This record gives sequence, C-alpha cells and structure tokens, in this order.
Amino acid sequence: MKKINNVADVVNASFINPGSIIYIQGNAATPQTLCKQLAADTDIRKVEALSVLLLGDIEDLFSRESCERIKHRIIYNGPYSRTAINNGWAAYQLMHLSDIPRQLRSYIKPQIAFIQVSGPDNGGNYSLGTTVEGTRAAVDAAKAQHGLVIAEKNEQMPFVLGTTLHESEIDYLIDVDYPLPLSPVHEPDERAGRIGEIIAELFIHDGSTLQYGIGEVPEALTQALIRKGVKDLGIYTELLADSLRVLIDEGIVTNKYLKNNFSLASIFLSGSKDGYDWLDFNSSVQSRPSDQTNKIVNISAQPRMTAINSAIGVDLHGNIWADSLFARQIYSGIGGQADYLRGSYLSENGVPIIAMKSTTDNHVSKIVDKCPEGITTTAIAADPVIIVTEHGAFNPRGLTIAEHAIGIAHLAVPEVRDELLKEVYESKEFHKPRAALSEVKPKGFLSYETIFGISRGR
Repeated sequence: MKKINNVADVVNASFINPGSIIYIQGNAATPQTLCKQLAADTDIRKVEALSVLLLGDIEDLFSRESCERIKHRIIYNGPYSRTAINNGWAAYQLMHLSDIPRQLRSYIKPQIAFIQVSGPDNGGNYSLGTTVEGTRAAVDAAKAQHGLVIAEKNEQMPFVLGTTLHESEIDYLIDVDYPLPLSPVHEPDERAGRIGEIIAELFIHDGSTLQYGIGEVPEALTQALIRKGVKDLGIYTELLADSLRVLIDEGIVTNKYLKNNFSLASIFLSGSKDGYDWLDFNSSVQSRPSDQTNKIVNISAQPRMTAINSAIGVDLHGNIWADSLFARQIYSGIGGQADYLRGSYLSENGVPIIAMKSTTDNHVSKIVDKCPEGITTTAIAADPVIIVTEHGAFNPRGLTIAEHAIGIAHLAVPEVRDELLKEVYESKEFHKPRAALSEVKPKGFLSYETIFGISRGR
C-alpha cells in the first residue's frame, strides 16, 4: 500500500486507461474525492463506471460532458444520476442486490475499485465503513486482474465491524476528512401513521426479524412498534437506517432468536453525524456483502422474517413495480426488494409486505387497473405479497385473480376503488367477477376500521 497526498497522482489517464471498468462504492461511502477527480480530468476517456446510488458532492460526475467520456452503468439510480439515465446519457444495469458480487467476480470484472475506508485496526485491517454491497467483490475482481484498488481513508467514516480489507489489498491510500452524506428523516403524516399501525398490529410479534429502510412509513412503523410494546426483535436487513437504530437503542431489538447476537446489514445510512458515530466499533451491528444479506436462503432462515418494502405502484392482478415510473423512466432500481419478498415468504411464519400510500402527493392513484406496458416488476402477481395502504391490508394467499382484483381495489381511495370495482364488474375476462363481488367482505382484505374496531358511522 502506498500513501499519496494528491489524488491526481493516481486518478489520471496514465493509471486509468481507455477500456477500464471502475467500480465505485456507493451510498454514504461514496469516495467523493476520487469521484470529483474522475469528473475533473478530461483526459480520462472511454472508461466505464459501475455504481450503486452515489451520494455526496459528486454532481459533476453525471454532467452531460462527463457522460460523454465515462459510460455510467447505474445499478441503483439516485438524485444525481436520474437525469443522465432518463436522457440516455447513462445506462441502467438491471441487477438484484444479491447478485452484484457474483456478477462483479464472474462477468463484469472491474479492473479498478474506488472505495472509502476507515481504520486500520491493530491487525492492519480497514473497514469498508457504511457500505459493503458489492465492494468486497469489486476489490477481489480488481486484484485477480492485477488492477488497482484506490482508497480514501476518511477521518469521519466509522469503523463498522464485520467486513474488512487488509492493508496489503489496497494499492493507493489518500487521507481525507469530510462529513458523510445524510439521509433526511421525514416525519410521518397521518397516512403513513395508519400504515405503520396496521403493520405493527397484524404482522409483527415478539421474536420477529425485521427488514425495512428509509421513509415516512419506516419512521411510523418504529413508533407503532414502541407503542405496541413488542420485544426481542431481530434485525436482518440490506439497509440499516435511523428507524431501525431507534429500536436497538430502545432495547426492543435483542436478536435473541437469531444465530448471531448482532444486527446485520450491508448498507448503513443516517440522518445525522451522531448516527454515523454510533456505528463506530459498535458490536451490536455488523456488515456483510449483499450476496450474504440478500441471499434468499439466508433470509428464509431467519425466524418470523418480516420484510417491509415500498413501491411506486400495484395493479389489480398484484403486479408490483418499484424502480420505474414508466417502462424506461427509471426512478431508483431493482435493489433487494425481490430478494426479501421471496426470502421472507419462505421463512417460518415470515411475512413479505409492500407498504405504500394509496396515492402520490399529487393525488395520483398508485393502485391501477393494469401496470404500465413494458414496466419492470419487482414482484409478479403470483408472488404472495401482502399489500398495505392507509385503507387496510390485503393478503392474496389462496385467492383467484378476480379475488385479487377486488381486494386490491379496496386499497385505493374510495373514488378510485369504485372505478376499479366497476371495471371488474363489467369485465368479461375474469371468472364470474360479479359472484366474487357479491361477497359481503372482500376476501383477503381487512380495512383499517375493521382492524382497530372503529365504527365508521353514517
């Protein structure tokens, strides 16, 4: 390992040749100094950069000018890459989070890894900090090809236990000191609060293992779980953010029924510096690569695995999409949603859940008759996923497609619900839809009022 003082000494056209494939560590561990130099050096050309949600001060990396020199392959889209992706300046790389390490080692084989680390410990090991996902595999692939591993050692990066690199695996190291990107915490509104209450009431019990991430619903769910008084929860997740950290601090998470006595994740994000400092040498949490945290077999082995994810939309068949607004308008990415939905269903007493508000902030329904033509689905109609909105919960297990349609329609706001039910009523394709509609209560659906014994009145 060689220490350098000037990033331009290694991020230049002499070190990064045309045809090079660079893997860039993402999320809060985005190596911003390396990324900014990659964007600034216009002599670096005809290279590819593969990444998962780059954050921080790296906006120039996705300018039209940079994209003419650098072919970006985006596994998970973010605020800076979204414009480039949806204008055709960058490529969307379809990939489950669980599959990233395998594809890096066996197919994509990057020759260069840009990473951010903390450490070393007394054994000369550096932590990959807040983001592992495919980083360990990218390092392995680069070393196997006698390529380059270039690391920033950030004074503000916590030493997260679990996944490390020995100093001998790093070719060049530069010392940096800048704050990690923060993930805003949004106070849940009434609709998110109702969703959190439903999930806590129906699906999470003492000893459940949890996976959920960032947003209003996770914040609301955490508050609902504290009010409910559940205990001895476990955490096995791809992303551990503040909403789950609160449960650890409250003593609600003990990991009593997990094989390990610590919470496990591949990515860590926080809304504050205190949250990142909390991770430093904290033995209650550990990191692992995403082919471990997101491996379906591993997920299914967790007791009462309860996976809660969100979506952009769902149709009456039960098709769910979470990465796209339209067929080729990419908002985020496949991520690990399918991994956790399928793994949790296979867990003993496990529950796969999609939780979302029934409309966008602009009052556009997320519950629709048919999914947009050509769109990528993260769960298909045959996946037995429970869907929760502020109006109630729908469990599709054991139901026909017509019964799916009726139950899912009840998740929508009343005026959309009535339109969708009219569509079902008049349909010639469903098997006897009018008979299914004659049921006093829709099969598989429980309304918010029914769950909590609230009289609607007249």
